[in-house]
Amino acid sequence: MTGSMGDGSNPTESRPRNPILVALDVPTGEDAVRLARELSPHVGGFKVGLELLTGPGPAIVGVIGRLGKPVFADAKLHDIPNTVRAAARHLGEAGARWVTAHAAGGRAMLEAAVEGLREGAGARAAGILAITVLTSLDQDALAATGVAATPGKLAAVRARLAREAGCEGVITSVRELGVISDVAPQLLRVTPGIRPVGVDSHDQARAATPAEGMERGAHYLVIGRAITGAPEPGRAALDILSGLDLPGTSPGS
Repeated sequence: MTGSMGDGSNPTESRPRNPILVALDVPTGEDAVRLARELSPHVGGFKVGLELLTGPGPAIVGVIGRLGKPVFADAKLHDIPNTVRAAARHLGEAGARWVTAHAAGGRAMLEAAVEGLREGAGARAAGILAITVLTSLDQDALAATGVAATPGKLAAVRARLAREAGCEGVITSVRELGVISDVAPQLLRVTPGIRPVGVDSHDQARAATPAEGMERGAHYLVIGRAITGAPEPGRAALDILSGLDLPGTSPGS
């Protein structure tokens, strides 16, 4: 774990020049590479999710990474520590800058993920992003699984766990960003469930706009269909970036 955002900066001190991580939730490796090539000049990096990791396979991480932008493998690891360590090591070898693991798996599992990714990445910067609470879950959905805590309280507990386990950051909804900043300010905050105004929230129970995400303290915004499903994905990415009005940020940065 490096504690950086891939450019040597500390997440508590600065943000990336371009905070957009595009979710390449497409069915084929060819589609993913085509989109990544088109979008690479306009975004900060890419997310490779389960659809690609279980289809084309982990090698797609390295293929997309060779375009020069960081890639996070959204593997959502959650298993016994030894299995998670091996899986994280393989993803590190494949070229992942970040790998996700469920904080619900416990500290020992997260520590195993951190160690495995470090082993796989070698000298290259790489870190674990601990998933606090899925953005598809609200309080009623959590209660149905036997969890009595609110999403905010649960996110706080799991963020502390991630910090103690040596994770580089967390995956958290916009609504819990303030809580994460309070309990673990040193962690990188990556926020999914981002939908520009007028875009359907689909299966996200706790969605927010890009501007809300940045205002509340996100370092990176994970945005998928609003960009990849647009008639002109590159233009859609640029429009979102320009709407953030970030200091020192210009289209293509």
